[in-house]
Amino acid sequence: MSHFLITGVAGFIGAQTARSLLSQGHSVVGVDNLNDYYDVRLKDHRLDLNLGGSGEQMGDSSELSLFGNGVRNYQNFTFIPGDIENRGIVEQLFESKKVDAVINLAARAGVRYSVEHPEVYASTNLAGSVDLLQAMLKYGVRKYVLASTSSLYAGAETPFVESANVTRPISPYAATKLAAEAMAHTYHHLHGIDVSIVRYFTVYGPAGRPDMSPLRFAKWIDEETPIILYGDGSQTRDFTYIDDIAAGTIAALKPVGYEIINLGGGNKPLSIREMINGFEKELGKKAIIDQRPFHAGDMTSTQANISKADRLLDWRPQVQPSEGLKRTVEWYQTNRSWLKDIQL
Repeated sequence: MSHFLITGVAGFIGAQTARSLLSQGHSVVGVDNLNDYYDVRLKDHRLDLNLGGSGEQMGDSSELSLFGNGVRNYQNFTFIPGDIENRGIVEQLFESKKVDAVINLAARAGVRYSVEHPEVYASTNLAGSVDLLQAMLKYGVRKYVLASTSSLYAGAETPFVESANVTRPISPYAATKLAAEAMAHTYHHLHGIDVSIVRYFTVYGPAGRPDMSPLRFAKWIDEETPIILYGDGSQTRDFTYIDDIAAGTIAALKPVGYEIINLGGGNKPLSIREMINGFEKELGKKAIIDQRPFHAGDMTSTQANISKADRLLDWRPQVQPSEGLKRTVEWYQTNRSWLKDIQL
């Protein structure tokens, strides 16, 4: 058994990564500040599953979590509500728990929101990362996995390779992720911490974020509510299924020195229109489109070169978009009774 600290453990990727590690017999300590950037009932759903529940235990508000009032334990999983921007909490966590490696998935996400609130992104995505790295140094933890983003590749030639020049980000979100990458490299160079940076490409699947298009579009189509579509829908994304992302994140725990590694679908990227068509097919309903202007902070296309992940981590995605969209709709239909109240 190994002992892992996962930050952002109530998040979409964090919860699934924790679940995968627990299924392999490891011990996980998870921390999350349960902020209300999006409806926390979705975070409660994920935490409830990891704490042995059915996924139906959640708070009665979009802003207050059922799990925010104290430490929870279930078998080899410990959940601690807290913020990595609070150095005291981070210190106490490392002092009281055995940690073999850190998987830092805590971050403020979302391109559009970052344009309006850049200071929040700088605080969480960079300052919080520094708190973790400092604690790792103090307590002798030598392995660090940092979640980063394909948003850094704006303007680069597709398919994106890790060696591309990403020094001109086009959103505060991407800029703070780049800063966190640079800080991780500094700690590797100065202190020998082993660092894997995984750049994710459009993660989707069951229990996905409600501010991202997959859950929004499935819900809107099913409820016959107009879909808000920025641009004409021709923009493409390298959709990557959540189980594949969790597997790649875990594979990145191996010693690598310092490496940046793309985790993407490895498929022909889907256009947003194609994704909508897939949901229409699975739900048996037609979408109503409310088209809006393309957002300047968005990218027109993403596509990952994943040869490095294959070579270094022996990782390749297993779930094709057609199957992933089907599983996403099945989860939505199973949980429709409470998802109807989720704020998008």
